[in-house]
Amino acid sequence: MPFLIGLTNKPINAKKMTMKILFTPLLILTVVCSAHTQNPATQKQLDSIINEANRLYYYEKTVWHATDLLMEDPSILTHFGGYVVNLSEETITVTFAHENANDRIAVYRFNYEELEKPFEIQKKTKTLEPAEKKLLDTKMKVMSQLGNEDYAIGWPEGFSPNFILLPETNGFKFYLIMGASESGVIPFGNDYVFVTDNDGNITNWKKFHSRLIPGETHGPNGEPVNLLIHSHLMNSPFISATDICTFRLYAPNYGIDEFKVLCIATSSYYTYSIKTNSITVESIIMVMY
Repeated sequence: MPFLIGLTNKPINAKKMTMKILFTPLLILTVVCSAHTQNPATQKQLDSIINEANRLYYYEKTVWHATDLLMEDPSILTHFGGYVVNLSEETITVTFAHENANDRIAVYRFNYEELEKPFEIQKKTKTLEPAEKKLLDTKMKVMSQLGNEDYAIGWPEGFSPNFILLPETNGFKFYLIMGASESGVIPFGNDYVFVTDNDGNITNWKKFHSRLIPGETHGPNGEPVNLLIHSHLMNSPFISATDICTFRLYAPNYGIDEFKVLCIATSSYYTYSIKTNSITVESIIMVMY
């Protein structure tokens, strides 16, 4: 399907895939020792990662479907000027702003139990609510700072960024994750999180992967795959919430249920399963060569 740059990117004509394993090349020989019960500190960390991944996924999944609906109405779409999302305890609200950045042109509300179909739609131009205006202004302010050369943000043809703004107690988190406009690939990597103060000024940031890691859903001879693996360097000691969000968005289109991350810092494989929405851990011995 067509898509709006900076709004949403999802695959088109995706086919469900089965069987065969595709391994991302690694410069490490690994031997799995054992799966083990997590100590409380590690389990708390994994639970936190799942919770953050859930927030990212709810945000992006509803934006995808709200965008599809918005694009069915060209008269409204011509006034598109951005979007914001509010994740409350009961509902997820996707608000599309007017190009004047003061009004809203459409609102789509979803339940957490049904992320593909909004239970309420409003298509009326009216002034943005104060909370919506704050989110939109903050999002635009953070985006205006992303040209800093230290961040080295860029992406190859066929991929483009999706932006996720999440309120925190004393500011915001602004995530950048990759979207793929064509089918056949899961766009891991090239993902960032920027931490800001209440005014949207970036105070800290992290890049989770050193580059884009396209997870190919076909082998070299066109055979389907059912497991993807990539590795994390020392500065990313766990599987990331961005990894999980991206996987949940794309993998169901290809019949893939799990992916693994080899984390050098913790000498562990982290396996995420869509079916259980959980992470399991295996300790490993690593022999460098």
